[in-house]
Formats: sequence, structure tokens, C-alpha cells
Amino acid sequence: MSQTQTSTDTPVTNGPRYFDLHTTGVGYLSRVREVKVKKGDPFVCVDVSALRGTSDEVEYTRFDCRVSGEEAISLINRLKADIEAKKKVLVGFKVGDLYAETFVYEKGDKAGQTGISLKAHLLRLTFAKVDGVMVYQPPREAAAVQNAA
Repeated sequence: MSQTQTSTDTPVTNGPRYFDLHTTGVGYLSRVREVKVKKGDPFVCVDVSALRGTSDEVEYTRFDCRVSGEEAISLINRLKADIEAKKKVLVGFKVGDLYAETFVYEKGDKAGQTGISLKAHLLRLTFAKVDGVMVYQPPREAAAVQNAA
């Protein structure tokens, strides 16, 4: 990788630059699964039903997420039994690399119709509650809550 110097003598990389698109929110987890591929390592996926709108008329937007990062994978695996038991697993989340993918419904009332799936990488959980009970807060957030009390 080549580098140049700025007027403050800080190295600047001339390689590819990336633009991040991150979305944060609160939502419910469902459909956790391990996806096995022919080439490469298996990976963990989960659906996030993000809440939006007013609290008295909540609407949902579903993200089909590939879980990225060791911490996020570990947390999803910890919550897997609760998700599979159909408990209400509410999380704060951060997703990235959001894109839409079309598909054709194969069953039900919409069979043969085209649908859209929002795909993303689940990058981070900022908290997790199972049936209303806090089960995870990152150390920084937990310390901030304790200091504020």
C-alpha cells in the first residue's frame, strides 16, 4: 500500500476507500440459523424485526442478517435457545452493508409474486432483553447506567 504525507506528517493511504452505511435501531430477533456453504466456512444468520413509527402504532421492518464479528456471533449463540423457544428477545442493534434482494414467493397467498428481502450484516448488539429482563449490556453502557444512577 502506498502512503503520502499530509502537512501534519500524518500518513494517508492511497488504497481503496470505503463508505460505510450503518443503521441502528431496536428490534426483535428470530430465525437464528447456521448457513453452510460449499466453499468457505459456515456463518450465522438471524432475522431482526426492527421497530419504527410511534410507540402506540409500531411498524416493523425485517432485516435478514449475516452476523459479523466474534462478539456479535457469541451473543447471538448465547440467545439462540431463547429465540428458538419463541421468547421475546429485544435488542439494540447496528447493521451495515444494507442492500435489497428480490425473490419469488413459493407458497401461500403470495405464491408466484415477487418479494423483497433487506439483507445486512449484524455488526453489534448494544443491549439484549429476554421477555423484558436485561441479559446483556456492553461494559461501557453498563458502567454509564450505574454512574448515572
